[in-house]
Amino acid sequence: MNNEPLTDNAAEKVPPTAVSGKRTRGANGRFRTNKPQSTPVPFILPTQDLDDPSLYINRELSQIEFNRRVLYECQANHPLLERVKFLAIYSSNMDEFFMVRVSGLRQQVLLGITKRPADGLTPREQLVAIHRVVTQLFATATLWWKTQLHPQLAEAGIHILAYDDLKKRQKQRLRDYFEREIFPVLTPLGHDPSHPFPHISNLSLNLVVLVRQPDNGETRLARIKVPASLPRLVPLKPIDPDDLLPPSVQKFVWVEQVIAANLDRLFPGMEILAAHPFRVTRNTDMEIQEEEADDLLLTMEENLRQRHFGSVVRLELDENTPEEMRQFLINNLKVGAMDVYTTDAPLALSSLWELHKLERPELKDPSYKPAVPAILRSVGNIFEALRRQPILLHHPYDSFAPVIEFLETAAEDPNVLAIKQTLYRVGPNPAAVNALMKARENGKQVAALVELKARFDEESNIEWARALENAGVHVVYGLIGLKTHCKVTLVVRREREGIRRYVHLATGNYNSITARIYTDLGLLAYDEEFGADASELFNYLTGFSRQENYRKFLVAPVNLRQRFTELIEQEIAHGTNGRLIFKCNSLIDAPMIRTLYRASQAGVQIDLIVRGICGLRPGIPGISETIRVSSIVGRFLEHSRIYYFHNQGNPAIYVGSADLMPRNIDRRVEVLFPIEQPEMRQHIVQNILEVYLRDTQKAYALQADGTYIPKSQLSTTDEPLFNSQEWFLQQHSGE
Repeated sequence: MNNEPLTDNAAEKVPPTAVSGKRTRGANGRFRTNKPQSTPVPFILPTQDLDDPSLYINRELSQIEFNRRVLYECQANHPLLERVKFLAIYSSNMDEFFMVRVSGLRQQVLLGITKRPADGLTPREQLVAIHRVVTQLFATATLWWKTQLHPQLAEAGIHILAYDDLKKRQKQRLRDYFEREIFPVLTPLGHDPSHPFPHISNLSLNLVVLVRQPDNGETRLARIKVPASLPRLVPLKPIDPDDLLPPSVQKFVWVEQVIAANLDRLFPGMEILAAHPFRVTRNTDMEIQEEEADDLLLTMEENLRQRHFGSVVRLELDENTPEEMRQFLINNLKVGAMDVYTTDAPLALSSLWELHKLERPELKDPSYKPAVPAILRSVGNIFEALRRQPILLHHPYDSFAPVIEFLETAAEDPNVLAIKQTLYRVGPNPAAVNALMKARENGKQVAALVELKARFDEESNIEWARALENAGVHVVYGLIGLKTHCKVTLVVRREREGIRRYVHLATGNYNSITARIYTDLGLLAYDEEFGADASELFNYLTGFSRQENYRKFLVAPVNLRQRFTELIEQEIAHGTNGRLIFKCNSLIDAPMIRTLYRASQAGVQIDLIVRGICGLRPGIPGISETIRVSSIVGRFLEHSRIYYFHNQGNPAIYVGSADLMPRNIDRRVEVLFPIEQPEMRQHIVQNILEVYLRDTQKAYALQADGTYIPKSQLSTTDEPLFNSQEWFLQQHSGE
């Protein structure tokens, strides 16, 4: 990598602009132009309508493409158990996709809604397209499990065996295990005129069983739920000395196969004709009438209970399920043909996460020790360190410990008067929450905004909200109609010079677990203007403030859209001297996409590093030919949001919680904050953004047709492939 110093007056060491739109790759792996131009030139906008649906990629299909990239990590150069983990992540992602996105489209169809998004597809057309793509993707996942991962696990000594292939003594051992551990928790539910069809809970694994009465030959169907409390993979322990295995050899059997093989204990006196697994996915996208809710906490608890009873949007079946049993489930679950997905592999491959817990370090990513900034190692008190300089943390390469130290020190420091914090995804045993409760015990004013509507974390957040309230913390649940997604902590401290405000601002949650697997940026700082903005923000969140002006923050839905658009318009005014680099998780907001198209038409060079959903089509002549879109999928989940505006060599860089989606800009409280220190701006451009743009090993390039091609296949040099995440690990090691 080029390590030349970067100055605010230089055209940052990022791919420069081009007059012709054609770029070549230099020896250092970065792009350069044939004819750099220093002054803006007039341009004529092409006549094509930027509202044309053909210029936009469908949101749902783009999300499926992200899940495809996750699935493709099963074949990447990861250790074996990491590749199995990616299959589990893919499976879990698809579960959520059906629970939220497919269910939403189905509701629109049922309500007769035909409104088209920017890409022009009606809800019904989207469902048809989703079914076509997902069916193919499911088949790919099944094939890779059966032909690659499953055999490779066996070669590594991790055997997942079929029950029918076991020895007699092994089956007897599992029979004993069934009697002892499984049988007591099972509840078979028959179906006949006196036994209505039972409720099938969301994502539960079940067996549909066909039995026959020997005396009259009458058949009956029953359902058995596999309790989630049971391990999905039952370990097959040695039976006698001849079966003793070396530590590197482990054997497992799927629990549903163990249950199916012992159904005689559940249906004594009946003939077992068939048993096949099935699984349902339900609509979990809750609508909350906040304006009518007297108590949002109680309303959320009731909605969580209702989530288990949402309509079925997917039925997964073993492909060998007889037609009689198949129709029995289809009719009783009220699903259509397009809602049924069959497979000849085990259902719910998300359960493969269990294998990642095995003590097989040689089959996992090597461990690493996150770095701690040098100033925190040399200065004893974190507030003293922040008075000297702000601290930028790049997780997980930088430790999350300084953030917790900031909170815990504030909780114990007698000079700290107040702590205010937003909490979106809290997680189990959160150190941040414990610090807030400790601060309240120590007599400080503590306010926490706990977002109860954080999808799939609602139950956890409700529990912690009650714990905080019981500790005496002022707990609020945000604004009606808006989710509070920003990541802000404000600490107010009395010092010799007077009251000072310290802040932590971030792109990620106050969750130590996700801080180890998500890439995020966080800023710890003593800054009066940031502190004043944070105070105004909390007044907006906790009271009736209608604050519309902030000194430095871009706050959604207040001023973020307007100011962000103005920043892009400034680059448009600079024409071919304009430069934009955005790193975010999603880009789907149609007005923002149109503005970026206009920037490209003006000659602005644009690099978009979009991890997941992207509705923009790059490389369209006359529309987006100066736009390049890449997506990085690797060991860590890319989660940081960084927005770079060249601004004629005096760059503006914003970092924060907002993606470029309508929900983030218009329906959530988000904060983007500027990076103002020249050295820190230089570091972000040269040592973060440039590094991501150099990635040729874990990056994919979005094509105009909506497909993604690995950059490794596009490389025209013999240089070794470059992995940005590995580079970050190496740069932060030993600090």
